[in-house]
Amino acid sequence: MRLNKFLSSHGVCSRREADKLIMQGKVTVNGAPGGTGQSVSKEDIVTVGGERIFGEREPVVLAYHKPAGVTCSGKDAHAEKLITDMIDYPVRLTYAGRLDKDSTGLILMTNDGDLIDAMMRGANRHEKEYIVTVKREITPDFLENMAQGVYLKDLHIRTRKCRLRQMDERTFSIVLTQGLNKQIRRMCKACGNPTASIKRVRIMNILLGDLPENEWREIKGGEKQRLYELSGKKSKNAGTGGKAE
Repeated sequence: MRLNKFLSSHGVCSRREADKLIMQGKVTVNGAPGGTGQSVSKEDIVTVGGERIFGEREPVVLAYHKPAGVTCSGKDAHAEKLITDMIDYPVRLTYAGRLDKDSTGLILMTNDGDLIDAMMRGANRHEKEYIVTVKREITPDFLENMAQGVYLKDLHIRTRKCRLRQMDERTFSIVLTQGLNKQIRRMCKACGNPTASIKRVRIMNILLGDLPENEWREIKGGEKQRLYELSGKKSKNAGTGGKAE
């Protein structure tokens, strides 16, 4: 298989991130620098940053409640808290989709790079739901403009149509099927009502529920199977169920 797929299937990172590591010279195959598009087999010795990558790992998916102040990155010299340092788990995990530093809520962590690739592909239109509080009272025009799609001047793009439901004078829920950088903050600002807080409560079929901040639970059984079905990927080991931790 190709080197980037080899790394993703072994839980190192997504294929996109694997290509970056290869181009940065951090990946070797049998002692020589790896190349993008290079094919490898189980007999080849592959290392990342000097660490050898061994057999494929069972796919693990965790639901994590990210607090404010945590940065979605594996390496950032300016970040006070990195998401990869927040979870004490025996398997190396990567985040599937970001939340900005000031936002809270659901993040999925996994060692399945192919699942990450499928979830990050915007054309798949996977649903993500947020609870948003804005700084001023919500008007019918604000809801209508948000739902129909907002033109973001700095990105030169109009957002996709989305579903909104008002919850109180300054709070609404919104379901997006795309993941532009700080999309909700940009949309609300463009519609004249900046955000006060953003909390993600659902990714496809996975719900945040009453999971406390900075806690995680493992996705298993039918819930995990359904996540893979919705993402368009097949889980090799969806598990047979069991109580979430």
